[in-house]
Parts: sequence; C-alpha cells; structure tokens
Amino acid sequence: AVPRVFAFRDARWAPDPVLEPSAAVRTPQPVPLVIDNGSFQTRAGWACPDPAVPAEPLLRFRSLAARSRGARGGAGAETQVGNDLGSPEPLRWLLRSPFDRNVPVQLELQELLLDHVFQRLGVASQGCVDHPIVLTEAVCNPLYSRQMMSELLFECYQVPKVSYGVDSLYSFYHNRRQNWPCSGLVISSGYQCTHILPVLEGRLDAKNCKRINLGGCQAAVYLQRLLQLKYPGHFAAITLSRMEEILHEHSYIAEDYIEELQKWRSPEYYENNVHKMQLPFSNKLLGSTLTSEEKQERRQQQLRRLQELNARRREEKLQLDQERLDRLLYIQELLEDGQMDQFHKALVELNMDSAEELQSYINKLSLSVEQTKQKILQAEVNIEVDVVDSKPETPDLDTLGSEQSLEDVESINEFEPLFAEEQPEVEKPVAAVQPVFNVAEYHQLFLGTERIRAPEIVFQPSLIGEDQAGIAETMQYVLERYPKEQQAILVQNVFLTGGNTMYPGLKARVQKELLEMRPFRSSFQVHLASSPVLDAWYGARDWAVEYMTRDEGWITRKDYEEKGGEYLKEHCASNVYVPIRLPKQAPRTAEALAPSRALASSTGNPCEQA
Repeated sequence: AVPRVFAFRDARWAPDPVLEPSAAVRTPQPVPLVIDNGSFQTRAGWACPDPAVPAEPLLRFRSLAARSRGARGGAGAETQVGNDLGSPEPLRWLLRSPFDRNVPVQLELQELLLDHVFQRLGVASQGCVDHPIVLTEAVCNPLYSRQMMSELLFECYQVPKVSYGVDSLYSFYHNRRQNWPCSGLVISSGYQCTHILPVLEGRLDAKNCKRINLGGCQAAVYLQRLLQLKYPGHFAAITLSRMEEILHEHSYIAEDYIEELQKWRSPEYYENNVHKMQLPFSNKLLGSTLTSEEKQERRQQQLRRLQELNARRREEKLQLDQERLDRLLYIQELLEDGQMDQFHKALVELNMDSAEELQSYINKLSLSVEQTKQKILQAEVNIEVDVVDSKPETPDLDTLGSEQSLEDVESINEFEPLFAEEQPEVEKPVAAVQPVFNVAEYHQLFLGTERIRAPEIVFQPSLIGEDQAGIAETMQYVLERYPKEQQAILVQNVFLTGGNTMYPGLKARVQKELLEMRPFRSSFQVHLASSPVLDAWYGARDWAVEYMTRDEGWITRKDYEEKGGEYLKEHCASNVYVPIRLPKQAPRTAEALAPSRALASSTGNPCEQA
C-alpha cells in the first residue's frame, strides 16, 4: 500500500479587508445585518433581497481577541480580533473569548467583536448603527446574558431593533423541503456543546431540551493529550491548531466503535489506513555535512559577532562612566570654589561622608575610563586583522586584567563545542556520517485509532472522564418523555447540524443508534444539513428577508425601555420567553402599620417622654 503522508498546512489567517457596502443596503431603508454569534466562529453579512448584495456571510473570523501588553518603548497595548491575529499559536496564552461554553458573558470582549464586524462591513452611520440586527443566541439562553447583550446593542450602538434566534433552529428551517414535517428532533453539535432539541408543530419544546457539555473543543484537547503522550519528543509541535486540522480532515466516526478497534488490531488494516502527519523539520544536521572551510568561516562570523557585541558594551560602559565622572568632578569644583553648602548637599545625595571618599571615587572612575578607551582602541585594531589561525588568539588579558576581558574570553569559549573541528586525517566522507534513521519519518505522527477516539467522546463522554450521557442515551431519554405517537413523529425528521457533525460516518452512526432503540420495523429518517457550519447564518438571513417589514419577532427600542433587556419576542426560530417573576410584596395596611407606630412612640426620646 502507498504510505499516506500528509503535511500540516499551518494556514495563516488573512486580515479582513474593510468592505464598501452596496447602495442597496441603505435604500430605500437600512436592511438587517445578520450575525451568527458562535463560540468558535463569528459570521456576518447583509439580509438584502437585492441580487447585487451577496447572499452569503461577508465576514468569517474566529471569536477570539488578544490584547498585547505594549512595548517597552512606550507604545500602548494593541488589541487584535479574529483574522487580524494571523495565527493563534504564538498568542495562545493571550487569547480571550467572550464565551463561557456557548453563552457570551464577557461583554467587553463581545463589544470588540461587534466593533470589528461593523467596521469591516463598512457601517458608515455616525455615532450609531442604524441597521436592524438579527443575532443568534444559545438554546435556553440565560436572561442575564440576553439582558447584557440588549443593553450593549441598544445603549452602545443605538440599533433601531433586534431579533434573537437559536442557530440550530435557523439551520433547521433553512433546510426545510416541501415534504418535510414541521416537527423533528434537532441534534446540534458545536465547538463547546451538543444539544438535543425537540421541535413540535414548528415550535421548540424548551422544557425537554437537553445539553451535553462536549464538542469540538474537548475533542481537540483530548487528541492533543493522546498524541503528546504518544510522542513526548514532539510535545511543543503538537499544537491545538494542528489538532483541529486533524479533526477536520482526518477523523471519522466509527459506526461500531468496538468493532472498528478490532479492525485496527490487524497490521494489514493499520498499514492501509494509518495517516502519517509530517511535522516540519530541518534536514541539515550540525557538523555532518560541513567542510573544514565552512566550519572556519562560521567560526570567524561568530567571533566577529562577539567582537561587535563587546565593542557595543564597552561604548555604553564608557559613556556611563564618563557621565558619572563629570558629575563627581563638578562636585569637586564646588569644594575648590568654596561653595561648602552646595558641596555638602551634593555629598549627602551621593551618600558620601568626606572629600577624601569623593577623591577616591574620582580616581577609580578615571582609571576605569582610561582602561575602557584602551580596550576600544585595541578592539578596533583586532577587527582590522583577519583571523588566520583556526583558534584565534583571545583578547589580551594581562594588559588590563579587568572583569570585562574575562567575560569576553568566557563568551568565546562557550562557542567552542559548537564548532569543534575534526582532524583532517580522521575526517570521514559525507556519506559515512549520514544518520542511520530516516529524519523525516522521525518527525511524523502516525494516526491510527486516534482518528476515531477523539470524535467518539460525544457518544462516550466517559473516554475523557466526563460523567455525562452521550448523544444516543440523551436522544433516547428525550424521546421517552413523549407519548409513542409523538415519538414516531419526531424520529421521522432527525436533523444533524453544527460544525461538529461534519465527521464522515456520523449520519450512519446515528441511524445505527436509532435502529437499536426504536421498536421493531418502525421507521425513522436522519438528515444532515446541506452546510452544517453556514446554514445557521443562511436560515437567519432567510428569516430576516421574510420578516423585514413585519413586527413579529423584532424587539424595538420602545420594547427594550418598557420591558427590560431580557425581553424576547418569540418567532419560529427563537427561544421560549420566560419572564422573571418576582414575588409581589403584600401591601402595608393601616392595621399593619399601627403596631409599628406604637413601638416607635414608646422608644422615643427619654427627655421628651419625661
């Protein structure tokens, strides 16, 4: 079999350009702006029926922000968002996300993401965003999160109206066909969570929704842990970005996990199905193919670098010592001119006790300045002379004998092992010193059972120690909460959506699980979204175009001011609005107030009572 070797793409993110919006998004009235606010990726675009405006998301970027700490030179902190980061790995420990699981909780980071969206889409209105906003939110989104998001949109951006909907329900309605029923069981698996959502008669049954706290993020971390334990020598090269690439392009869901593991035990099956991921490496080994002339040239270059570095240090030391010496000489002139008050004040600032101590410091600094000047002159002479011997002479120590010279020799000696030369008589031909192992193969990651182990966690969370039920058990639990007639209706349209459902074999696995849990000879159908990642945005756009001129589903600024930020107008793809019910306080009647007044009069001022 031909070995399957794949190179990591390590693709860098291209910064998003600032787009010029078409005139159709402003006239005759501002069209809605659709934002799929996902925990993995943010997608934004216009909901405009005009064919001149693309019916697809114009912006797609990771929902991440990084704030640098600022340079030492005084430059302020710089904040980068999404694709402007270039690559997440160098900034991995600075990355911040506004999401906790799939719920936005860090609203200052959410504001950075929205600023990025409005700026890059070319929203030109001054001081506000005068486009209606269609925004996705989590299933059964906490009221506090919606309240903070509404406050951000209405107070900060002054939007005219906003509509909230569930991303997986938007995807469900976008994929509706003529013969599809309005009821179904939606399985949505994303970056942080997996949801089982029953839809009855076109509306979400929120009381029976279930969530599994596992998604693509946990699968990537699990795969990284597996490969780092398997290849400890490549620990740093096994990054999360590369693990996500493996999950997206090389992983699959086993229809029968135990049976698939038995197949991988066969050496022949392993050889035919293993994927070898090539890590970047250098084919040039130190000292293996260098001739004596190349070694000599490299050594000379290193010595020149050391000489330039030491010369720079001497000049800096000379400048500092000269400034200190000038200061001390100025103080000595004060003594000679008879200005005793200023002289004693200067001595106190220098933490000195007498003029003799000052003179001693002046003598030491003068000697140090002269020695540094001689060193600089000597170094300039040495640089002009080409090094001929393989081991050049070290700088003269006995002339000055200072600590700086000893440091120069030590820094040169540190590089002796790097350029240790072999004797010409024992030098071997290049072919003889080639390594006995394949360097490229040493830098390869062999993906065997790891291809199925990482995605399997959504069906078996116990693989990573999570005490949760998998998709199959949760699906069966949700179905059993309904009568058999409604169960039969739900399983006729089991719909898979979300970025974590794009593994090959997932649809067949769900069909197998349903076959095991459903009654004998009962029917069911499983459908996969046409585009599991983008269908949520497409569905939100379809809804916005259809309901653009209606009041249904839109929260206006008047609604926000009257009913609070947590208020939600329901529509076909929204959550169910559950208002906050505060217990009403009993009215304080006259009979209830009488005892308190009597108590207040009895505990009045003693003088007044007397």
